[in-house]
Amino acid sequence: MFSIIQTTLKGVFRDRVFQGIMALAVFFLFIPSAASLSMRQVTELSITLSLSLISILLFILALFLGATTIWKDIERRYTFSVLSLPLSRTTYLVGKFFGIALFMLLTALFLGTVSILVIKFSSVLYPPSRPILWSTIIVSIFFDALKYIIIVAVAMLLATVSTSFFLPIFGAISTFLAGTITQQVYEYLQSQSAQKAVSDVVRNAAKLFYYILPNLSGFDLKVHAIYSIPLNSSGLLLTIIYFFVYTGILLAIGSILFERREMK
Repeated sequence: MFSIIQTTLKGVFRDRVFQGIMALAVFFLFIPSAASLSMRQVTELSITLSLSLISILLFILALFLGATTIWKDIERRYTFSVLSLPLSRTTYLVGKFFGIALFMLLTALFLGTVSILVIKFSSVLYPPSRPILWSTIIVSIFFDALKYIIIVAVAMLLATVSTSFFLPIFGAISTFLAGTITQQVYEYLQSQSAQKAVSDVVRNAAKLFYYILPNLSGFDLKVHAIYSIPLNSSGLLLTIIYFFVYTGILLAIGSILFERREMK
């Protein structure tokens, strides 16, 4: 498996994906100037823009790396030569996933370092009204990376049954959009107004999707980072456990489907 992880990382760097990330990181340099337009909340806006830019870049990476890695290997006939070795398809799939997940974490580390420097620069020029919780910002970036690693797992699951990258990409986008609002929808269905306005069939269907789709709202800690709100350690632990369990289920299903797929 380690050879698959290493090969996956080399392939990503060979495609100059990281160089593209470094080039896009130039946009961080304009954040202090853009945040200065706020006048009163320059540091808060710098944190907002920095974390939002990191989120956008990680989302793009999750989509295209997760959706195209298996499809690209099949198109290049690389998968056939690898699977001819004493290596199971499950090991191949899990190795590819861990390779991409590791690259996502490395990218989050790089972008997080740049964003912290930018936020520090903004706070020196425009001292904030409240102290900056740097640990909260770091944890927010880390959990953002975990969120998009789940999207990678979703895209790779769809890639195991798809003959093109369209289903994984659009399926991952749909899952991301739905996963960001599942908690809000579930809480609304529990309210008294929903008991009267929503039928039992719709409510039960929504609850089913709530448990099937990933709950991504728990990984979004931007508000805590922006307004220096202390984090709940027990909540963070539960979110991490949820990440491992949900990702493990996706990889298990993907492995079963990939083992049964006919290679042509």
